[in-house]
Amino acid sequence: MASLKSLVKDTAVYGVSSIVGRLLNWLLVPIYTYTFTQTGEYGIVTNLYSYVAVVLILLTYGMETGFFRFTNHERWKSPSQVYTTTLITVGATSVIFAIIASLFSPAIARALDYGDNPQYIWMMAIAVAADAFTSIPFAYLRYKKRPYRFASVKLIGIGLNIALNLFFIKVCPWLWGITPEIGYIFLANLICSLATLLLLLPELRAERYSFSGKLLREMLGYSLPLLILGLAGIMNQTIDKILLPILESDHDQAMSELGIYGACYKVAVIMVMFLQAFRFAYEPFVFSKHREGGMTIEQKLNDYSRVMTWFVAVGFLIFLGVMEFLPVLRYFISPAYFEGLKVVPVIMLGELFFGVFFNLSIWYKLTDKTIWGSYFSIIGLAITVTLNILLVPRMGYMGCAWAAISCYGMMMILSYIIGQYKFKVPYRLGRLLTYAVAALALYGLGELIKGENELMNLGLGTLLILMYVALVARLELRGITLKNLLKR
Repeated sequence: MASLKSLVKDTAVYGVSSIVGRLLNWLLVPIYTYTFTQTGEYGIVTNLYSYVAVVLILLTYGMETGFFRFTNHERWKSPSQVYTTTLITVGATSVIFAIIASLFSPAIARALDYGDNPQYIWMMAIAVAADAFTSIPFAYLRYKKRPYRFASVKLIGIGLNIALNLFFIKVCPWLWGITPEIGYIFLANLICSLATLLLLLPELRAERYSFSGKLLREMLGYSLPLLILGLAGIMNQTIDKILLPILESDHDQAMSELGIYGACYKVAVIMVMFLQAFRFAYEPFVFSKHREGGMTIEQKLNDYSRVMTWFVAVGFLIFLGVMEFLPVLRYFISPAYFEGLKVVPVIMLGELFFGVFFNLSIWYKLTDKTIWGSYFSIIGLAITVTLNILLVPRMGYMGCAWAAISCYGMMMILSYIIGQYKFKVPYRLGRLLTYAVAALALYGLGELIKGENELMNLGLGTLLILMYVALVARLELRGITLKNLLKR
C-alpha cells in the first residue's frame, strides 16, 4: 500500500506540472485562434506539429522506456552506465538529424507545400532534436524519483514559451505595427527547447560517462519494437492531421478544416493532461514494483487491478466534467472554430480508450514481449488509415475523429483479451463497465433534457457529475472511514 501511496504522490506532482503546463499552453490556443482568424493559418500549425510528433518518436526510438527497463534489469548492475550509454546514443542521432534536416529544409518545405517558408522546417528540426535528447535526462529525473526538479524544469520551459509567444504575437505588433505570423510560434518553440537543454546541464553531468556497445545492442533489441509501437501509436494520434490535407481535393479548404479540427482537439486537452501525468508516474511504479520483494505476485497483480479501476473511474469523471461544462470551455477558442466542437466527445472517449490500452500494456512490458505492443499499434494504424481514407472525403474532420476512436477501441480490446492469456491481471471488468455505462448514460440524459437556458444547463450538468461521483464513492469507498482512507 505504501507503493500505491508513492504512485499517488508522484502522479500528483507530475500531474500538477503537467496540468499547469498544459493549462498554460492551452491558454495559447485562444491567442492563436483569436489572432489567426483565418482557420487555414492555424491548420499549418496543426499540420507541422503533427509531423514533429512523429519525428520525436523516431529520434527517441523507445530508449526512454528501455532506460527504465535496464536500470531495473537483473543483469545490469550499473544504472549510471545505462544512463550515459542512452545519452550518448540519443544525443548522436539527434545531432545528425538536426544537421541533415536543416541542410535539406528548402526541399522538405516544397514537398509539404510550404516552399516559401523553409525556416519553418529548420526551426522545428532543431527544436525536435533538442526535445528528443532532453527526454533522457527527464527520464533520469523520473528514475531518481525527483518529480519536483522534473516539474520545475518543465514549467520554466513552458513559461518561457508562453512569454515568447506573447512577445512575438502580441507585443511586437503593438510596438512596431508588424503583422503577426505563424512563424513566430515555431521560433518561440525553438528558443524554449534550447533553453530547456541548458537547464538540464546538471543532469547531463550527473554521472561519469561510460559507453557499452553490448548494453546498447541489448537495449536496442528491447527498445526497437517499442519504436514500432511508439511510431504506430503517435501516427494513430497524428496521421489524420497529416492525411486530411492530402485526402481533400481543395487544399485551402482542407487546411481550414484542419485548423478547426486542431483547435477543437485542444478542448479535450484535460483528458490528455490526465493521461500524461499518469504515464509519467506509472511506468517507474510498475517496473520498480515488479522487481521489489516482500510482496506476492498476487498482491502485485491486485495493485495493478486497483490502479486500473481508479484510472477508469477518474477518466470518465473528466469526460463527464468537460462535456457538461463545454458551453463555458468552448470560449477558449475563437467562435470562428465553434463548428468543430461536435468532435470533442468522440476525441475524449478515444483518448480514454488509449489510456486504458497504456494501462494494459504492463503485461508485455514486464514479460519483455514488447513485440505485442507493436502488433496492436500496427493493427490500430491500419484501422486509422483505412477509416480516414473512407470517411474523410465524406465526413471531413468528423471522419478523423471516428477513425481515432475505432483505432483505440480495437487496440484496447485486443490487448485485454490477449493479456488475460499471457499475464493475467484480475481486472474488475464489471466495475469498469459500470463506470463507462454510468458516465455515458448520464451524458446522454443531459443532452436529452437540456434546454435553452445555459445557466440551468450548467446546474443540471453539475448535478449529473455529482451523481457519478456518488456512484464511485459508494462502490470504491464503501465501509472505509476517513481515518482509514488517510492511512492508505
